[in-house]
Amino acid sequence: MTVLQRGDWLAAAAAHRDRVEPFARPYLERRAAGKKHPVEDFLFTYYTQKPGPLARWHPGAGVVLIGPEAAERASWKHYRLITSAERSALALPDDVDAVTGDVEGFRRDRAEALDFAAIIVRRTQARRAQLGCFGLHEWAMAYRSQMNGIRHEYLELRLGAAGTDQLVEDSRITCTHFDAFRFYTPQATPLNTLQPTRETQRDLEQPGCLHANMDLYKWAYKLTPLLPSDLVMDCFELAWRIRAMDMRASPYDLGAWGYAPIRIETPEGRAEYARLQRGFSEESQVLRQRLGTALENVELATNESALS
Repeated sequence: MTVLQRGDWLAAAAAHRDRVEPFARPYLERRAAGKKHPVEDFLFTYYTQKPGPLARWHPGAGVVLIGPEAAERASWKHYRLITSAERSALALPDDVDAVTGDVEGFRRDRAEALDFAAIIVRRTQARRAQLGCFGLHEWAMAYRSQMNGIRHEYLELRLGAAGTDQLVEDSRITCTHFDAFRFYTPQATPLNTLQPTRETQRDLEQPGCLHANMDLYKWAYKLTPLLPSDLVMDCFELAWRIRAMDMRASPYDLGAWGYAPIRIETPEGRAEYARLQRGFSEESQVLRQRLGTALENVELATNESALS
């Protein structure tokens, strides 16, 4: 276990809140005003983590926080007071408040989520990136829009309904990500070369997929408070940038929102997409390695708890 002194961890918590604020504040202001943003709301609306919990800082498994403010965390979910044996091993006086993440309790409550995250992260990291999908999953979600409507009803299709349909029909669609594929229109579903399912997710996800890379944020926050908040935010910020690229390459006209299109209907646009996709794939693999290491620390702490 590592002990963080009161001043150090309070400063880290304040810095984390400052890091979250530029993303969270505009979203909360828009929500209060009844407004939507097709790009920048996504991480707070599609994913279940809301701004308040995101702004709450956590040091991760195996870290002890001390001081009167730390005592408040004993009532937080998946935190606990340190034991007498731990206090003795750390040479902490009896009158010092000290808490740590409850790894054993988390494992007891969230074993399935913990195990599935580990499977997805490790298997995806071990695969080669598949590039060249050109973001056609978003186009498949808007296919035959005159019959199905479109998900973002307040946006216009950049090529119009007929142009969008034609591009889908003229392209080879190779999406590997179930949580993108499940939003395809019924007519687009059979056009995908694969038919991903929840059951095959662990076998299909690969590090070239924009949505798989955005989902690193999901796997990170689902393991709160056992993962350090700096890692969660690194995943969040990567997902934020990927979302912008994903929507720039989508069929929607986002010019009024300040997002220039990646024109995947042209050779130049496809080249730009592939270049950005490769960069995000490389960044995501670094984060997967860090997530894997954090998961190993959680597993180690679980085993040590079981032996004590």
